[in-house]
Amino acid sequence: MATNPMQRKARNSFLLGMLVMLLISGIIIALLFMQLMNKTKKEQEELKASVNAYVLSEDVSSGQVITTDMLKKQTVNKTLVPSNATSDITLIENYALQDKEGNDIYTKYDNNTPKLYIRKDREYEVKKEDETDNYYITKNNEKEYLELNSVPLVAKVNMKANTLITTELLSKSDNVVRDDVRKQEYNMLVLPMDLITGDYIDVRIMLPSGQDYIVVSKKEVSIPNIGGVDSQDTVWMNLTEDEILHMSCAIIDAYQVKGSKIYATKYTEAGMQNAATPTYPVNESTSKLLQSDPNILERAMNEIANRYNNTNASELRNNYINSAISNQGEQAKTNLETNMQESTTNSKNARKEYLDSLAGAIQ
Repeated sequence: MATNPMQRKARNSFLLGMLVMLLISGIIIALLFMQLMNKTKKEQEELKASVNAYVLSEDVSSGQVITTDMLKKQTVNKTLVPSNATSDITLIENYALQDKEGNDIYTKYDNNTPKLYIRKDREYEVKKEDETDNYYITKNNEKEYLELNSVPLVAKVNMKANTLITTELLSKSDNVVRDDVRKQEYNMLVLPMDLITGDYIDVRIMLPSGQDYIVVSKKEVSIPNIGGVDSQDTVWMNLTEDEILHMSCAIIDAYQVKGSKIYATKYTEAGMQNAATPTYPVNESTSKLLQSDPNILERAMNEIANRYNNTNASELRNNYINSAISNQGEQAKTNLETNMQESTTNSKNARKEYLDSLAGAIQ
């Protein structure tokens, strides 16, 4: 059928438009396909360049104990991750292990496989018995089983949430929980103005002569909260049996000698700083009690014997502390009675306020 020129022109224009549209659509599809391919390739490259590692789920401060619930696994670019970061929580848990003698368990890699080791008289590989889940070393071709303890891990420095965790950022806590550890309460210490729960302190005694001794070192404190307000003068500390007796002896000395004080000093970077060595020489009767106390572990007994069975300790005690108490005479007894009564009264009042605050919260 014949068509007029106008119809042919319209048809040709339509076909041309369709052709142009198909061409443009093809170009767009090709571009989208290329972008999709590039995106897929990039994702595959990123996947190859990514690793899983544990990061903090919250902010922590120096010296704060790190627990597994404070860690989360996160995928990150391996170029941004140190080689000692780990995605295996058991490596961190193993890092916290010690045997009962205090020898550390550490990890070494053998053909990219992590293995546990311990150093005693020499280095031994620590293995786990599948049947019993007990740890052992092979010594003289025989199994020697190990009693392992999990030592608290603390942050060496202040860290923000999402910080990648490596063993270099963690240290083993000095406050290992032993069988003779007890939670003790004290309300006679002179405390730093800015002391808060979680801080680490040394307890020291200073005499009027200027002599200053460390009684116990690097103890984490908790501040009782009474009615929503932190106590001004009371702290809780976890102390071993020998440390409890050291504190008791030092408190008695401080009470008897007028002008002396027993006070706390804070660690500035608890995670990085090692515990100070106690220098306070207890009296002879307390020293004998420490060395014969069945509640004190054998290892602690040996340390006590080494510390106090030396000339310097006895000279310090006799020349400074005992002489200061003797110079006080009857006044020392009066000071002791007065201060002990004040301490008892303060404890009772603080306890009453604490219970009243709990009763108010329940109502």
